[in-house]
Amino acid sequence: MKKQQHIGLVKHDSWLEPYEDAIRGRHEHALYKLNELTNGGKQTLSDFATGYLYFGLHRTDKGWVLREWAPNATEIYVVGDFNGWHEEEHYRMKRLKNSGNWEIKLPARAMKHGDLYKLKVHWQGGEGERIPAWAQRVVQDDCTKIFSAQVWAPEKPYVWKKKSFRPNTNPLLIYECHIGMAQDAEKVGTYREFQENVLPRVIKDGYNCIQIMAIAEHPYYGSFGYHVSNFFAPSSRFGTPEELKELVDTAHQHGIAVIMDIVHSHAVKNEIEGLGNFCGDPCQYFMQGGRREHPAWDSLCFDYGKNEVLHFLLSNCKYWLEEFNFDGYRFDGVTSMLYYSHGLGEAFGGYGDYFNGHEDDEAIAYLTLANVLIHEVKPKAITIAEEVSGMPGLAAPFKDGGYGFDYRMAMNIPDYWIKTIKELKDEDWKPSSMFWEVTNRRADEKTISYAESHDQALVGDKTIVFRLIDADMYWHFKKGDENFTAERGIALHKMIRLLTASTINGGYLNFMGNEFGHPEWIDFPREGNGWSYKYARRQWNLVDNKELCYHWLGDFDKAMIHIIGGQKNFQKTPVQEVWHNDGDQVLAYSRGDLLFVFNFSPNRSFTDYGFIVPEGSYEVVLNTDSSLFGGHDLADDSVRHFTNFDPIYAKDKKGWLKLYIPARSAVVLKKVD
Repeated sequence: MKKQQHIGLVKHDSWLEPYEDAIRGRHEHALYKLNELTNGGKQTLSDFATGYLYFGLHRTDKGWVLREWAPNATEIYVVGDFNGWHEEEHYRMKRLKNSGNWEIKLPARAMKHGDLYKLKVHWQGGEGERIPAWAQRVVQDDCTKIFSAQVWAPEKPYVWKKKSFRPNTNPLLIYECHIGMAQDAEKVGTYREFQENVLPRVIKDGYNCIQIMAIAEHPYYGSFGYHVSNFFAPSSRFGTPEELKELVDTAHQHGIAVIMDIVHSHAVKNEIEGLGNFCGDPCQYFMQGGRREHPAWDSLCFDYGKNEVLHFLLSNCKYWLEEFNFDGYRFDGVTSMLYYSHGLGEAFGGYGDYFNGHEDDEAIAYLTLANVLIHEVKPKAITIAEEVSGMPGLAAPFKDGGYGFDYRMAMNIPDYWIKTIKELKDEDWKPSSMFWEVTNRRADEKTISYAESHDQALVGDKTIVFRLIDADMYWHFKKGDENFTAERGIALHKMIRLLTASTINGGYLNFMGNEFGHPEWIDFPREGNGWSYKYARRQWNLVDNKELCYHWLGDFDKAMIHIIGGQKNFQKTPVQEVWHNDGDQVLAYSRGDLLFVFNFSPNRSFTDYGFIVPEGSYEVVLNTDSSLFGGHDLADDSVRHFTNFDPIYAKDKKGWLKLYIPARSAVVLKKVD
């Protein structure tokens, strides 16, 4: 009898062999669901995920049609501006035969573009006003703060200028951003203002992708968009759907991909605005019993075992790709989806912890199918998993038994930098530990590396620059007035980001403003701060002011990103360690023609420090100690460096490259012949 070949995941990692049955079981379950949803393969998953074209409000040749899934409802009326918000017989929906779906067809005069409306839903023992689950436009009244669906059918639909677009992912350089807090002014910014004021900065700085947070409508602005109420409605607080489309279109015209922070891990509890109790069944979309509510997030957990819920979520994935031309997604809260415990209180110390029966196979199947669908709709789409447990196979191909994400967030890296800054004296920073941490990843999975994201910028946490400099950023960040703390922070901020960005195996991420060391945390308007926008903005005036030190950090980030983005096949070129010495606190590694050299010692500079590298001459292309970036110009970067012959290494065509490396600095050299 012929022995069964190992599935791809196990082929690439023999340590997974004891768990191959579980890996195959999950893979086969996803295949079973795929077969079920595609009617035995008679249609595609993309065909299945077209709910947004059927449900919700749509203009037809004869007028309007509105459909909704509400299996527990007994009666549904459409109420709004057009009927004085009263239940009227000719606005009464009809239940479709043998289904939980409801429908109403109305003449063109029954409503018009801009009208506000809701559903008045009745069920056994209760009733309530609800926003349609599939609503594509939801607005909030400035005075009453009440949310309503809005008829949105402009006479002239948006016409795309960039008809086709292919993201540049070699490497992927992500600028994580939030539309509302992207402006200098103390207010909610708009799509148009982002396009005009921030997108040009992203283009100039060399990033090739923007990852936008808080797109889907959410009742509470301060949730950062993570408590979604209306999954098909782009947040109206930032502008119109057409303005969002124009932003995406403009980004594409400048070679910038646009991905969306999508939240399918949970939903807001709200009943009137959201799905919490849509038609008298609190579990229509959500889990039963104790699994319905997320214990840490005060939100509701989707029931991924229901095909109707899969239809809703998969249609949502397709909707944003098709209707708004997004290039993919960063899936939020994936760890919470993978485990019955949401990952809370779990210790992931070995492979057995990923195959111990604590995993939610229905959620795993959904995530796998979402990736299949997304790449079916857009083969070059980008999918990123925000996942902290380290689940094997998350970013491995579906055919290999993986879940199909293109990348996973390297969440270990910011945690490592925080721990290092908090707990170690400068003289105890170990290059061997740093290099291991930024390159510690599964060989078959690409990652997005980052030193800090929006998480580290929120109230209750601190950005790297804040941990390094703290209050001295307010008093000693004027050029010429820097004290020791400011100088140390400026130097280490550049080195940390360079080490993180230059060792990527997939992509690099930076949160809006962190590139120049934005000095304040994010605190959205809330009762506790008097509903102030003072800390829910980005102060671009700081980096634009050449009398302040912020522009040094911003200029360095720009130079670093341009070097990484300008190298052919950068992320496909392996990172090879050349040297490390924890005693000297020196690290060197190569990547193609580039050589990266770091001296983390706080007080020891080295003359003629030697490294064995390929023979030839090397030019400095970036130096953290350059005065252009707030350094001291202790080395002459105009000098070309030549290797010295050594007969021991001649057969390998290598020689000694000897450099002067000042304390607390890093240099990037390029082999030029």
